[in-house]
Amino acid sequence: MSAILSAEYLNDFISPGVECIKPIETLPAQKEGTSDPYEVTTEDQVAASLPPPPAQISLTDCLACSGCVTSAEAVLVQLQSHNEVLATLDTHRSLHPPWLAHNGTNGAVNGERHTRNGVSNGIDGHHAESKLFVASVSPQARASLAAVFSVSEAEAGNMIAQLLSGPSGVRAGGIYGSDFSWVIDTNVLREACLVAAADEVTAALSPEASNSPSATGCEDALDTNPTKPILTSACPGWICYAEKTHPYVLPHLSRLKSPQALTGILLKSVLSQRYNIPPSQIWHVTIMPCFDKKLEASRSELTTAAWLPNHDTSQNPIRDVDCVITAREVLQLASARGISFSSLPRTPLSDSERIPFPDPRLDAFLFPPTRRKNQDTVAGSSGGYLHHILQTYQSRHPGSSIVVEKGRNADVVEYSVVQGSETILKTARYYGFRNIQNLVRRLKPAKVSKLAGVRGGVSRRPGAVGAAGREGIKDYAYVEVMACPGGCTNGGGQVKVTEVEGVRAAEGIQSTNGDTVVAKPGPKEQKEWLARVDEAYFSGSDNESVDGDGDLEMQDASNNGPNGDSYDDDSINGISRAYIYDILSHWSAITGVPKQDLLYTSFRAVESDVGKKKQSDVERVAGLATSLGGGW
Repeated sequence: MSAILSAEYLNDFISPGVECIKPIETLPAQKEGTSDPYEVTTEDQVAASLPPPPAQISLTDCLACSGCVTSAEAVLVQLQSHNEVLATLDTHRSLHPPWLAHNGTNGAVNGERHTRNGVSNGIDGHHAESKLFVASVSPQARASLAAVFSVSEAEAGNMIAQLLSGPSGVRAGGIYGSDFSWVIDTNVLREACLVAAADEVTAALSPEASNSPSATGCEDALDTNPTKPILTSACPGWICYAEKTHPYVLPHLSRLKSPQALTGILLKSVLSQRYNIPPSQIWHVTIMPCFDKKLEASRSELTTAAWLPNHDTSQNPIRDVDCVITAREVLQLASARGISFSSLPRTPLSDSERIPFPDPRLDAFLFPPTRRKNQDTVAGSSGGYLHHILQTYQSRHPGSSIVVEKGRNADVVEYSVVQGSETILKTARYYGFRNIQNLVRRLKPAKVSKLAGVRGGVSRRPGAVGAAGREGIKDYAYVEVMACPGGCTNGGGQVKVTEVEGVRAAEGIQSTNGDTVVAKPGPKEQKEWLARVDEAYFSGSDNESVDGDGDLEMQDASNNGPNGDSYDDDSINGISRAYIYDILSHWSAITGVPKQDLLYTSFRAVESDVGKKKQSDVERVAGLATSLGGGW
C-alpha cells in the first residue's frame, strides 16, 4: 500500500501504486538452431520448451509481499468474485444438514444416505464432496441495492435471501441445484461486537491497565489491552495501511474481530465442533460494501488455525470466510444466472423453506423474530461502535450528556460524555485517508534527541506535530476510524451513481421523476446519491417483523432469552449486555473454544519498501560504517 496518497485513492484506498515485484520463476528460453533431428526428447524437455504460463498471484501473496500493494479490485476479481460463487455452486452439491430429513428418512437426504455428518455426496464418485453453503449480508450492501431499486433496506435483504435460497434463485439454473442453507444478517453479530468494544474500552481505561500499558511488539497477543486511544479495527483498508506504513499505531488497534469474521467463526466452529461437519465442507460467502473486506477474509489470523482445538499444523488452515462479494457483484451473480434481481420477491422465505439452525439458542440469536433497524442516524453508517460506547458510558453516569464538536471537515467529529464540568470520556471519529494521515501523524512518537540531556528533538519542518498535538490526540479514549469518506455506505463495492441508470435499464426499470439520475453525474450527484443510500440504510422500523406469508406484524422488540427471561434492564439502544454474554458463553461451551479465541485477533507489522526512498550504495556503506563505530 503506497505511503503516498493521491485524491483518486481516497474513496477506495487500495489501488495499484507500483509495479508488482513478486519474483516469478520462469524457465530459460531455448536457444534456436541447436536442435538435432535424431535427438531423443522427453516430455519434460517438451514442456520446458513451451512458453511459461501467465503469472498467477494470489491475495495471500500480495499480503505477504514486502514491496507491493495491489488493488483489491484488480487482484481479487478472479480469486473472490461472483464467478467463484457460481463455480463453487456448480462443482459441489448442497450438503443439507444431516440432522434434518429431506425427501427421505433415517438420515437419507435427497435420496443419498449419510453414515455420518460431513460424508461426501456423490454419484458414482464423479464429482467433488458436497458443501454446506452459508451467506451473511451486511446492512450497507443491502442499503445500496435498496437505493437502486427504490425499496427499503429490509426488502432488499429479502430479495438477496430469495436469490441465494429461494426457489427462483441461483438453484434454478445450477448444475446440481445447489443453494444456500442460511442467509444471515451481520447486524446480529454486530451487536456482540458493540458490547465487546465497550468492554474493551472499559478494560483499557481501568487503573490496572494504566499501570501496565501495551508496548510495540505485543500487538500479536490476544490477552493484552490496547493502548489509549483505542482505534477501531473493523476496516481492513485502514488496518492494511497501518500494518505496512505506520506500525507504531498497532498497540492502539482494537483486538476485536469484525462482524464478518465473527459470523464466519461462529458458523464453522459450531458446525464442526458440535455437529462434526468439517470446516472444509462449510462454504461461507459474505456480501460487503467494499473490496477491502476481501483482504480481511484472506488474513492468516482468521482461519481455523486460530481457534480449532488441536489444530494439525501439517494441514492447510481453512478460512473463516471463504469468499467476499460486493453489492455490485450480487447483481452480476443474478445476471449470470439469467435472473432479474428486481423481479425477486420482496418477502422473506416461507416457514416451509426456512431451515432452522441446529442449536435452538443460536437459532433464536441468528434469526430473531423481530428485526431492528441500523441504530440511529447519529450512530453513523459504519456499525455504530463509537455511538454505543458513548451510550454505555452515559448510562453509567445518570444526568450526563454527550457533547458534539465538529472538526476541520464533516468526517472529523469529536464527542465527549460530560457531567457538569467534568469530562468523563472523550472520543472522536476520523473517516477518509486524508484525515487518517493526520491522525497517525499525531500518534507518532517524538524522536529521541541524540544530544545528552535533551528529552526530545525539535522539528523545524512546517506542519510538524508538536508535543501539544500529540497530547491532544492521546486524550481520546476511543477513535472510530474508517477508510471511506462518509463511512461504510460509501464503500468501493457499492453501486455508484454512474452505474444506477445502466442497472435499471438492464432490469427494465424506468426511473420516476424524483429518482432520476442525470446523464453525466459528477461529485455533486455522487454526494446526493450517497445521501439516498444512507436514507435506505436507516429505513425501517425498530420492531417490524414479517411472517412466513409475507404479512407485516408489529411485535415487542424486547430482548428475551431462551427461557423467556427478559433482559431489558441492562439494554443499551435495544442491545442487552446480559443476553450477549449468555450467547457468547453458550457458544464457547458447546465448541470448547475459549471466548478470547472466538472474539479477538492480532495484528502484525509488515515490512514494506513502498513509499520509501531507495538508499544509494554510498548511503548504505556510510550507515554500515556508522553502526560499526566508524565514520567518514
